[in-house]
Amino acid sequence: MKIKSCFLLLLLFIFYNGFSQTVITGEITDKDKQHLSGATITLSQDSTSNIIAYGISDSYGKFKIDVKTNSEYFFVKVAHLGFENWNNKFQNKTQHITVQLTESSEELKEVHIESKIIEKRGDTLSYSVSAFKNQKDRVIADVLKKMPGIEIRSSGQIYYQGEPIQKYYIEGLDLLEGRYNLANNNLSADDVSQVQILENHQPIKLLDSLEFSERASLNIKLKKKVTLTGSAELGSGISPILWKANITPMVFTKKQQAIFSYQGNNTGNDVSLEIRDFSFEDFGRQEFNINKRDWLSIRKIAAPSFSQERWLDNNVHLGSANYLIRLKKDIDLKINVSYLNDSQQQIGNTQTLFFTQNDTISISERVNNNFYIENLQSKFILEKNTDDNYLKNTLEINSFWDSQFGNIRTQDENILQALNNPFLAFRNKLKLLKPFGKQLITFVSNTGYTESSQNLNVNPGRYKELLNENQPYTATNQILKSSTFFTENSAGLTKGLKDITIAPEIGFAIQNQKLDSQLILIENNETDTLKGNFRNDLNFFSSSIYFTSKFIYKKNSWNIRLQTPFNYRIFNIEDRDLDKEQNLTRFTFEPDLFIKKEFSAFWEASIYANLKNNFGDVTNLYYGFILTDYRNLQRYNAPISENFQQNYSWRISYRNPINSIFASSSYSFSQTKNNLLYSNLINQNGATVFEALVKENYSNSHTLNLRGSKYFSKINTTLSLSSTFSSIEREQLLNERFADIQNQNLNFNAKLESEITDWLSTTYNADLSYLYTIIESRETEPIRTQSHSVDFFFYLSERQYLSANSEYYYNSISNRNRNNYFLNLNYQYTFKKPAFDLRASWNNVLNTNEFVRVSNSEFSYIQSTYRLRPTQLLVSLKFSF
Repeated sequence: MKIKSCFLLLLLFIFYNGFSQTVITGEITDKDKQHLSGATITLSQDSTSNIIAYGISDSYGKFKIDVKTNSEYFFVKVAHLGFENWNNKFQNKTQHITVQLTESSEELKEVHIESKIIEKRGDTLSYSVSAFKNQKDRVIADVLKKMPGIEIRSSGQIYYQGEPIQKYYIEGLDLLEGRYNLANNNLSADDVSQVQILENHQPIKLLDSLEFSERASLNIKLKKKVTLTGSAELGSGISPILWKANITPMVFTKKQQAIFSYQGNNTGNDVSLEIRDFSFEDFGRQEFNINKRDWLSIRKIAAPSFSQERWLDNNVHLGSANYLIRLKKDIDLKINVSYLNDSQQQIGNTQTLFFTQNDTISISERVNNNFYIENLQSKFILEKNTDDNYLKNTLEINSFWDSQFGNIRTQDENILQALNNPFLAFRNKLKLLKPFGKQLITFVSNTGYTESSQNLNVNPGRYKELLNENQPYTATNQILKSSTFFTENSAGLTKGLKDITIAPEIGFAIQNQKLDSQLILIENNETDTLKGNFRNDLNFFSSSIYFTSKFIYKKNSWNIRLQTPFNYRIFNIEDRDLDKEQNLTRFTFEPDLFIKKEFSAFWEASIYANLKNNFGDVTNLYYGFILTDYRNLQRYNAPISENFQQNYSWRISYRNPINSIFASSSYSFSQTKNNLLYSNLINQNGATVFEALVKENYSNSHTLNLRGSKYFSKINTTLSLSSTFSSIEREQLLNERFADIQNQNLNFNAKLESEITDWLSTTYNADLSYLYTIIESRETEPIRTQSHSVDFFFYLSERQYLSANSEYYYNSISNRNRNNYFLNLNYQYTFKKPAFDLRASWNNVLNTNEFVRVSNSEFSYIQSTYRLRPTQLLVSLKFSF
C-alpha cells in the first residue's frame, strides 16, 4: 500500500511539474481593431538569444503559447506581412496580452518575405517554388513531390495531409475541372512563383460565411499576369523502333486560359492518366455517375505496381483541348474535350490458388492479350460564382469504342476470347444558389443516360456440364445490353442565424435500369440460344423522396455539421422472361455528424460518424446466369441486397510551416450488416459459379493511418514517412461450406528527396507490405513484399546532368523471380541558344524481362508474371515556348 501511495505521489509530482508552466495568450489586431491571422509570435530570453517558444495567430487573431523557462523576464516579438514588427518585454508569468500592429510604409519589405520557404496567412499556405526546385526539375509536378504535406500518388492524384484536394486552380480559375494531370505534368516550373494550399476551402463564394469545408484546394500562382508558355518534345529510339511526341501550348490571362495538347508514344507512357478526373462535386444525395461499366471482360494479368514505362506495351495518341473564357465579371464558359486512341499488348502468366476450408485449388494460365481503346470525352460548363449569386451547369457527353482479344493456355487447352464493349453516356448537372430575402434558395439537378452493348465470345465452349449436358461444343457467345436513365432534383433553403446555419432540403430521385442478356452456344456454325436461367430481360425501377436538414455551427475554433436525412424508397423489379418480380419499400434515417476543433495554429482534430443504408441495383440483382469472363458464370437469384453501415472515424493533424513539419493520424471503423451472402462454387479447373442466397451476415473493417513529412532547409531535404494497417472480417460460402475470412494488410512507406551537394541530389523510396489471410482456423502463408528505389542525379555542370535510377522488388511467395532488379541511365544537356534540352535515356539496362507480382483476394492468392519491355535507347529533344 505504501508503494502504491508513493507511486501515486510521484505521478502527481510529475504531472504538476510537467504542467506548471507559463501560458501566454493574446490577440493581434490592426489599428481598426480588425483581427489579424497568420501573425508570427516568437519568445526569447532576451533580444538577441535563441527562440524559446513561438506561435501563429488563428483566423480570429488569437494565439496561445506555453513557455518553459526559468528566466525572470522574456521578450515577445510579433511579425506580420505588411506591418511593422512589434517588440516588448514581459515578466515570466501567465498573462493575456493585446497587440495592435501598425501598417508598414516600406513597400520593399514584401520582396524579402517571398524568400520564405513556406508562409501561412490565415487558411492559406504558400510554398515557394524556387526554394524546392533544382536543376533537374522541369514541370510543376516535379516540385510538388518535394513539398512537405503534399503527396502525388501513382495515378497523379494530389493529396494534402493524407486527404485528396478538391480543386486545382491556376490563378484562381478551375480550367481543367478535376483533370489536372494535364497541367501538373506539362506546366513549366519556371513559370510558377508559388503553390498555395487553401485549407478549409469553400469553392462557392456565396456559402463562404455559411457553410465550412474540411477539404483543401490547390492554387498555382504564376510569375506573370499574362503567361504564354508550353512545351514540345520529340523523341525516337530502338529496341523496338520507338517514338514519342508531346506538343502542349498554354495561355493564361485574367480573362482567358487555354491548354491544348497532343501526346503520343509507344514507349510505355500511359498518357490516358493526363485526362483522369479527380473532381469532387456535390450534386445530390444519390450516387449517380456515368462511369463506364464493363459487365464482361477477358482474363487479364495484374499489372506491376511500378512505372508503366517498364511494362506497358502500347501505341497511344491523345488529343485534348481545354478553354476557359470570362464572358462577364465572374461568369466563365469552359470547354474540355479529349480524344484517346490506344492499342496495348499484355503477355505473361498467372498462378491462382483458391483456398477452401480443407483444400487448395491451383490454376495456371499463360496469357496473351490485346486491347484496343478509343474514346471521346467532353464537358461544356457555364459557371457564375459571385458573393451574391451562384450558377453552374455542366453538360457531359462521353463515347467509348473498346475491344479486347485474349489467348489463354492452361494445362489442358487453348482458350480464345473476343470482347466488344462500346459505351455511351450523357449527363447534365445544374446547381443554382440565389438570395431570396434573408436566406438562400438552392436548386440542384442531376440527369443522365447511359447505354452499353457488349459481346463476349469464348472458344472452346465452357461449362459443358451445366450448359450442354456435359457435351463439348465449339464456342460460347454472351450478348448483353444495358441502359440506365436517372434524374435527381432538389430544392432547399439556407439561412444563417448568428453562428448557426440551417439548410433544409427536399428532393426526389428516379432511376430506371434495363438489362437484356442472352447466352448462345455455337457448334459447327449453328447457334443455340439458351433460355430459362441463362437469359435476362430485366427492368429495375427505383425512386426515392427525401427530406434532410443540415445544421452548421461555426464559432472560434469549432466547426460542427449535422445532417438528418429521411428517405422513402420504392423498388420495383420485373423479369418478363423468367416471370420474376419484386417490390420493396423502405423508410430510412441516415444521420451524419462531423466535428472539427482547432486547438492551436498547428493542431486540429476531427471526428466523423454516420449511419447509411445501401440498396442493390441491376448490377447485383439479375436472375439469369451471365458469363462475365471465360471462367466466371454468375447470377444474383435473390431479393434486393440491403446493407446497413455504421461508420466512425477520428483524425488528428499537425502542420507547422515555420519548421516545415506536417503530420496526421486517422482511424476508421465500419460495420456492415448484409441480408445476402454470396456463394462461390469453385471447380478443379478454376471455373467459378457465383450466386447469392438469403442469409444475414456481418462484416467489420478497421483502418489506421499514420503519416508525416518534414523539410530540412539547411540540407535541402524532404523526408516523408507513412504507415497503414487494415483488417477486414467477413463471412463467405465456399464450395457450399460457410467460412469466416479475415484479411489483414500492413504497409510502411518512406520517401527521401535530398540535395546532398551542389553537384549531387538523390531520391529514395521504400515500400514494405505484409498480407495475411485466415479462413476459419486455417492460416494461409503470409505474403511479404518490399520495394526500394534510389535515384542519383550528378550535375556535371550548370547545363548538364547524369542520372542513375535503380529499383529492387521482392516477394516471399514466388517460386521463382522473388528478386527483381532494374536500372536506368539518363543524360541531359541544356542548350541556351536556342533553348532546348537534349536527353538520352537507356532504360532497363539489366534487360530484366519479367516481373512477378503477388496479390490476394478474400480466399485466393494470385501470382502474376508480367513480360516487361526489353532494354531500349531513346533520344529526345524538348523545348519550351
